[in-house]
Amino acid sequence: MATWNSRGLRGSTLEELINRSNEKYREQGLALIQKVPTPITPIQIDRESRHITLAYFERKSTVDYIGAIQGIPVCFDAKECAADTFALQNIHDHQVLFMEDFEKQGGVAFFLIYYTGRDVFYYLPLAHLMVFWERAKAGGRKSFRYEELNPAYVIAGKHGVPVPYLDLLQRDLDDRV
Repeated sequence: MATWNSRGLRGSTLEELINRSNEKYREQGLALIQKVPTPITPIQIDRESRHITLAYFERKSTVDYIGAIQGIPVCFDAKECAADTFALQNIHDHQVLFMEDFEKQGGVAFFLIYYTGRDVFYYLPLAHLMVFWERAKAGGRKSFRYEELNPAYVIAGKHGVPVPYLDLLQRDLDDRV
C-alpha cells in the first residue's frame, strides 16, 4: 500500500492544484489546458478491481500539460522541489527538445515549480531554464538554486485560482518583446 509521501504519489498534490486552476480558467473562458496522459501498456490487470497492477511506458512522455490560452499555444511541465536547489536531472533531454520545438512553432513553453519547503509556486520560462541547462552542458552546476531565480516570476496568490500562473505567462510574453 502506498503512503502519502511515496515516490509514486510525488507531485500529485501539485497536479491537483494545477488541474483545479486549469478548470477555473476554462470556466472563465480564459484557457483550455489539458493534462497529457502518460502512455502506458498494461501487462497485468486485477480482474476483481479492474485496476492495472503492472504496466510499462510505451514511450517517453514530453510535457504534463498542453493547450491554448487566449489563442496562444502553451505547454508546460509541473515539478516539485523540497529543497532550495533544483536538480536538472529532474528534467529530461527529450522534454527540453520538445519544448524548444514547440516554441519554434510559435508556442510558449514553461515549467511550474512548487518549492514545498518555502510553500512557493514559481513560473520558470523555458529561456530561463536554458541558461541553467547550457551551464550544466558546459560542465557547470547540474542544478540551480532558488536564489538564482528571477523573483518577478514568483506566482502571487489570487482568490479562487490555486496556482494563478496567467499573470506570469503575460510577463513572460512581455519580456520576449
